Amino acid sequence: MSQSAVDFATARRIHISLAVSSVDRSTEFYRSLFEADPTKSRPGYARFEVAEPPLNLSIIESSEAKGPADPTSHFGIQVKSTEAVGDMRRRLELAGWVTRIEDSVNCCHAVQDKVWIVDPDGYRWEVFVVLDDTPTGKADPDNECCPATQSDVCCTVGSEPCCSEKA
Repeated sequence: MSQSAVDFATARRIHISLAVSSVDRSTEFYRSLFEADPTKSRPGYARFEVAEPPLNLSIIESSEAKGPADPTSHFGIQVKSTEAVGDMRRRLELAGWVTRIEDSVNCCHAVQDKVWIVDPDGYRWEVFVVLDDTPTGKADPDNECCPATQSDVCCTVGSEPCCSEKA
């Protein structure tokens, strides 16, 4: 079992990834909202890890950010081990949902193990553990995480949706 490289107080915490038009402007807003500096900041990317409420918020600059009409990149649940990722995958699959597994992917400036699922309305969710930090976001050109545009965001493999409906 691989343990998280990131420590947080709870067993799980919510992760939200927002597509924004300006990371600099959004960083100032979230710095004020959370009364905290980002825990990671890279060109076009910032992450806030908030203890109360337990939240991991990523903001990713995108020319396709649409604000309130379409603000999300994806949602997630951050866990503390690959075992917890696997437990969630098995639970979702037993309930009849289709999942997609990614092991040791370089995503959002970190090495992660994760499972993806899409809810009935098309909202993408990931359950993930951060295994290591990386200075770059997307080393693998086939990696669908942290895309340059929102049109190629997670949960499609080629032109086939991977996890949008129950099996």
